[in-house]
Amino acid sequence: MKLARIVATLVGTWLAFLFVLGFVLSRRTADRVASRFASSLHATATIGDSSLGLVLGNFSFEKLVIRRDDVIGTLAIDVGEVHCDLAPLGIAFVDRSCGDLEIRDVELELSTVALFKLQRPKRTPFTAERVVIDNANLVFSPSAFLPGLGEIRIAIEHAEAGPTTFKTPLSWLYALEQLRARFELPAGITLRLTFDRGKLTAVGSVFGSTPVELPLALPKLDDADDAQAEIKKLVAFGKDLAEKLVAQKAEDLLKKLPIP
Repeated sequence: MKLARIVATLVGTWLAFLFVLGFVLSRRTADRVASRFASSLHATATIGDSSLGLVLGNFSFEKLVIRRDDVIGTLAIDVGEVHCDLAPLGIAFVDRSCGDLEIRDVELELSTVALFKLQRPKRTPFTAERVVIDNANLVFSPSAFLPGLGEIRIAIEHAEAGPTTFKTPLSWLYALEQLRARFELPAGITLRLTFDRGKLTAVGSVFGSTPVELPLALPKLDDADDAQAEIKKLVAFGKDLAEKLVAQKAEDLLKKLPIP
């Protein structure tokens, strides 16, 4: 009984210590997260309200603002809410990766992918076991990918991704599992894309009323890929995907032609 009381006292003291420490370190943790964003993107970054729970294991913050405007280009990111599941009972002191990472209300504007031509970061990139994104609007200027391509707007209603190492704000796309999004492309082209269980469905002005469906394998990353390599692979993947969608639509139309 005496041993049980000692153990109970130690556990209670530890939990109380973690509760108080979480409150004390909340602001400092938010500032460190903002500093990491600023360092990796060569930008300024600030975070509004934050909450750190070391007992149950969670870290949340609101109003992340990232800005960069220099001779290379402009980058603007606004995030309404972020919630990260951490290891409970103080284990987050040694394991700072996220379990589930939930991100809501995102606004991103990018003028050029040259903004991601960064030196290899001094710190290990942030990781998450699962990423969930709701209500994200991404705007890429005409010069962001290919000169003369035109502005691209992507409205993400919902996206889910598996284990992700964040070398860029778009790294989660490589682990994509589900997606509901609307793409506004140059020349007035609008597409609505749904991705689930390895199958992509596209509906839009260029395809008519009949959806186009095709299996989709995401590009693979190498351990040596840096932020710039990630973006290059995404651009190449996007171009290849566009060609496959057009080819699949043409094939579907040919199948409907009457056989003489």
